[in-house]
Amino acid sequence: MAEQIVSPGVFTRENDQSFITQQPVEVGAAIVGPTVKGPVEIPTVVTSYSQFENIFGSTLISSSQNYSFLTSISAYNYFQNGGISLLVTRVTNGDFTNATSTNILNSITTVEGAPASGSFEFTSGNGNGKGISLSYGDINYYFISSSAGGDITGSNIFVYDDLGTNLSGLEAEINASASAYFTASYNGDDLSVSASFNGTAGNVITITSGTLLEMLTGVNSPFLTLGGGADNVSGENAFVLKTISEGVIMNSTGSEDSKGALTNGTKDNVRWEITTSNTSSGTFTLNIRRGNDVQNEKTILETFTNLSLDPESDNYVAKAIGDTYYTVDTSDSNNPYVKTNGEYPSVSKYVYVSAVNNPTPNYFDNNGVAKSAYTSSIPIIQSGSFKDAVGEATGSAPALFYNNISTNTQGLIASDYNVALGLLKNKDAYQFNIITTPGLIHSISDHASVLNTLISNIQDRGDAIAVIDLNVYGSQITSVTNQASGLNSSYATTYWPWCQINNPNTGKLNWVPASTLIPGVYAFNDNASEPWFAPAGINRGGLSTVVRPERKLQRADRDTLYENNVNPIANFPANGTVVFGQKTLQKKASALDRVNVRRLLIALKSYIGQVANNLVFEQNSIATRNSFLAQVNPYLESVQQRQGVYAFKVVMDDSNNTPDVIDQNQLVGQIFLQPTRTAEFIILDFNVLPTGAEFPA
Repeated sequence: MAEQIVSPGVFTRENDQSFITQQPVEVGAAIVGPTVKGPVEIPTVVTSYSQFENIFGSTLISSSQNYSFLTSISAYNYFQNGGISLLVTRVTNGDFTNATSTNILNSITTVEGAPASGSFEFTSGNGNGKGISLSYGDINYYFISSSAGGDITGSNIFVYDDLGTNLSGLEAEINASASAYFTASYNGDDLSVSASFNGTAGNVITITSGTLLEMLTGVNSPFLTLGGGADNVSGENAFVLKTISEGVIMNSTGSEDSKGALTNGTKDNVRWEITTSNTSSGTFTLNIRRGNDVQNEKTILETFTNLSLDPESDNYVAKAIGDTYYTVDTSDSNNPYVKTNGEYPSVSKYVYVSAVNNPTPNYFDNNGVAKSAYTSSIPIIQSGSFKDAVGEATGSAPALFYNNISTNTQGLIASDYNVALGLLKNKDAYQFNIITTPGLIHSISDHASVLNTLISNIQDRGDAIAVIDLNVYGSQITSVTNQASGLNSSYATTYWPWCQINNPNTGKLNWVPASTLIPGVYAFNDNASEPWFAPAGINRGGLSTVVRPERKLQRADRDTLYENNVNPIANFPANGTVVFGQKTLQKKASALDRVNVRRLLIALKSYIGQVANNLVFEQNSIATRNSFLAQVNPYLESVQQRQGVYAFKVVMDDSNNTPDVIDQNQLVGQIFLQPTRTAEFIILDFNVLPTGAEFPA
């Protein structure tokens, strides 16, 4: 309520003019494809190649050789050329799951180990006196079939009813005579024997077959040694961690050598360690370590101190580490979305808490003393690994990684990309200005349908351009231009031929499709100039990482490609390999048949669209319109000064916001542009004049 002025005095007022309009965000490229590790089908933003490596990996071993996916090569080139933000979506073939931590134990009770066991087929009887022996250290049991005949006596020598190939008699005799140590189970085919006590010591139990004399004298070698025994361990699993990354590559579990190195530990997976445990305060410290470190030279990736199992504590383990994880809901196949699960946001970059089995609510009593019922719940000092993840990074032969791409590409088929591309239709959730799917080739029929869907999705978004590859390695110009003739969109572009690069991850020379490298060209162009400059030519279109293109294009070849909207990748002796074209795949001649103009419109729509977002639900008044004009006009003036447009005009007034428009809750603005054009054809006339002639003014 306004202060009423009646008598003289000093009156103070507040006018809050500190509201800051949120500046539009800058976006980068998007890459969809297979990676060594990482979350599956969850679009993830990375801002450096080192971050990409940490999340998605760089190399994998296939057929005893190191390889890296085209996705990794593309990411490397993108950041090497100045890229600042990359949206990566990992696609896989088959089921992939997270790895789970081995038991993070406390001191509550004893967890029973597993007995050693094994199964075998054994034919008894037929008068041959054959039998079996069960041996464990100095403990020996001998079982002889009744078909051996005669009275057989002796310490721990037992006769079982011989029923031919049926081992039910042997099962009964073992359970009757050796139950102190062994248990037998017969299923009609195999006889299974397990130790009745637990532990790895049971793994040395052997089963030998032969006559009684052979078994007593040890002539025959054991034909089965029981295995799988596990020792008893003290404690319960206080809480459970799971890796954010998915696939068998995350399984680090295995025995430790004398230096504390895990047999399955690698640079791509992790291990966990509890380094402090304080029952008085109810706190502990957790380290997340790299999977291939050793005890004396730990590589600690993350440390979480003063963790608690008390849900009321600020350092509650699920809150401090995060228990959020993401899944893709595909119940509506046309509109998949990423579903958020869990209560607390992710803090760790590597793991999340999937369960707290021993919570300690209100750990202290009213005197501030730890409750005795909870002190044994605190994890003890220990270390462990991760296990039980499924999903192989690739199922293809290495030859299919690069130039021999066919229907099967890098272990994938085209339909493996469907969910990822469906997610990226959502422009509100995922922002980018260029998208590539290196490894999908339009001339392969299965790939074509997926790439056509990609182009359609990008057209619907209207805020990005898709770079696609038309043909496999070794194609001819005619097949490339024929493939291009079937496409028509200003939101898509293509480049040819393939290029040989020095793989930054393996050091090997590999042939890669052009889309692997083009995001890096766009990134360099935007850093050197602006998005509305042509990402082509010697100044901004250089491919410095290319050893050589698949073929050296002659002038006539470049003409043929360019006439058919295929951007040539040329090689010049003095300048190396260069992108020498910037056409979109739009057939009709217009300003939008050039990449720089399409990217100009993308940049303008992105910036101005984000400014307009701030006006939604504001009053449709002159003040609101002026606020919009006050931001957009200076921005377009700066674009004009930076050679993006020749001229522009923004109209948002009573002429296009009539009473009828206002009554429909609409605010209308019109933006008129004259985009600058690039000089792609330089014509120089050299005129030879006679002596004494005057030069024209």
